[in-house]
This record gives sequence, C-alpha cells and structure tokens, in this order.
Amino acid sequence: MKKWLVLVVLVLNGAIVFAQQTVAFNPVIDSVKAKWGKVKIVDGAAMISSNDVIENMALSKEYTILVSAIDEAGLTQTFKSKGPITIFAPTNQAFAKLPPGELDTLLKPSHRFDLNYLLTYHALAGRVTARDIAKKINSNNGEAVFTTIAGSKLTAKIDENRNIVLIDENGGVCVISKFDVRQSNGLLHVVNAVLVPKPKAI
Repeated sequence: MKKWLVLVVLVLNGAIVFAQQTVAFNPVIDSVKAKWGKVKIVDGAAMISSNDVIENMALSKEYTILVSAIDEAGLTQTFKSKGPITIFAPTNQAFAKLPPGELDTLLKPSHRFDLNYLLTYHALAGRVTARDIAKKINSNNGEAVFTTIAGSKLTAKIDENRNIVLIDENGGVCVISKFDVRQSNGLLHVVNAVLVPKPKAI
C-alpha cells in the first residue's frame, strides 16, 4: 500500500526520474489538506506546509543534530526567514557518516564559521523542486551546477537508479531520498549524506 501511494505521488508530480528506489522504503506520504495547510508524513513525523523549515524539522527525531547545529551556527533566524529557501536536509544517520570527531569539532564555538559555512552549503535561494533540478540536469548534458547560499558550487546528476544525486566540491555524493516537502518559507529535500564544500579562503 505504501508503494502504491508513492507511485501516485510520483505520477502526479509528472517526473519520470523520481521513481527512486530509496523512496519506496521511506516514503513521503501526502495526507488530506488540513485547515493549517498540507501535511506530509516524513519518517513518521508530520510536516505541515504552514510551518517554516525549522518548526517542521523540530517535529522529527531524524533532524535533532541538524536543528542543533543550525542553532549553534547562529542560523536559526536565517532558516526561519520568509525566504523562500530550499534546504537539502541531512538526517542524523547522514551526520553519523562523517569522520569520527568531525561533528564534535564543528560544534565547538571556535569553529562556528566553519559550521555556518557547511550548513549554508546545504541551501539554495528560492523554491527549487526536484523537477527543476531534473530539468536543469537534462538540459545541460546530464549535469547541473547550483550556487548555494554559502556561495560555493553543488553539482547534480541522475544516477543509474534514476535517483537525483548531489556531488559536493570534494567529490562526496549523496542521494535525494525524499523531495519537495513544502514549508511555509520554501522546500525541504532529504539527503542521505552531509555535503562538504572546499575550505573557503578568508
């Protein structure tokens, strides 16, 4: 039943490339429209379209590290702003893939600039849907380059499983496993790894 729901959502979105294998196991499920906005269930947590991205991520146990890191970096109000903004949101499991000790180092006050830079590398200005990303990939010979809020480049491609993958400046790759979760101030896409930009010259 869950797979059937996912396929209906994908067909309605009209995007062939969105038949992602990972999504079938961890679907974003549309519920009925409530008076407060459209609700999507993401990993068991209800995300409401009338909430901003911080409010919605705070509802899920999958984003405790990300929400805490955003707060430590002094970016909470930035991500709560009117925007619109598109967030590639790493889950707690994605952060767990970082080298041992790296997250602890980033969370230290002395590394606040580095943490801020890392987190804004996961954001684009405007509402950038999965269809927008796929369209840009297809119109640019299989590769699209986006400039993040951090000012650094992020590359998007479609892999052999028809997933949209993001490639950071160091060659690290992550998959967009869930996409187009509407927020009052933009969109949220779930990614399965942390994107790391090249160090920025000061």
